Amino acid sequence: MTDRIDYELIGDDFQAVVITLDPNEGVRAEPGSMMWVEGDIQMATSTGGGLMSGLKRMIGGERFFITTWTNEGHERARIGFAGDYPGKILPIDLSRSPVLCQRDAYLCSANGIEVSVAFTRRLGAGFFGGEGFILQRLVGDGMAFINAGGHIVERELSAGEALRVDTGCIVGFEESVDYDIQMIAGIKTKLFGGEGLFYAVLRGPGKVWIQTMPFSRLADRMMSAVGSSKGEHRRGSSVSGVLGDLISGD
Repeated sequence: MTDRIDYELIGDDFQAVVITLDPNEGVRAEPGSMMWVEGDIQMATSTGGGLMSGLKRMIGGERFFITTWTNEGHERARIGFAGDYPGKILPIDLSRSPVLCQRDAYLCSANGIEVSVAFTRRLGAGFFGGEGFILQRLVGDGMAFINAGGHIVERELSAGEALRVDTGCIVGFEESVDYDIQMIAGIKTKLFGGEGLFYAVLRGPGKVWIQTMPFSRLADRMMSAVGSSKGEHRRGSSVSGVLGDLISGD
């Protein structure tokens, strides 16, 4: 039986999760996600199930090793975890259903939750799914916490209900939800629509979680801004050099 853990989400745009552990209770987490720890909570590092478990996590976007934090004291104690980019932390009770989520989304979970790699079932999704090709599968009887960029939108799809989503905006979905990739119709739309050539189609029944600012999109905007800034700096330096030459009479 997997532990049920007490937790609190703190913060707004840069959220963290604080988990309270009873004596002998433990929690698993992605290495490097711990913020602070109190009491007699001790850390152990392992592959979480052998060599293949570590390799599967690496394929799914996580690190080879996973850390387990266990309260070895006689009093309740707390530990805090945070993601590595701005956004929200989504708590999911996996006792309802296993969940598939984007690679590198996993943050921490109850001690008995299994984290493995999952590939999309459809050929089209495999070739054109981009960020949604390799997914993480979270399964167990307890809580898991995953990262999402920006704000989280939750939708519960009824049987047969479909939702078209940018592949990067998908945080996760329950295993009962069907996932596929479709091409955007129309030549002009494909070339000038700014949304790429494909989008994901999620078909119910089941819950779907969508993020408003995927980390990949944020990184692209930042890189574009840095490139523009460098270009402006070079142009400014050139203009200053010309003006200096004119003033000096060279």
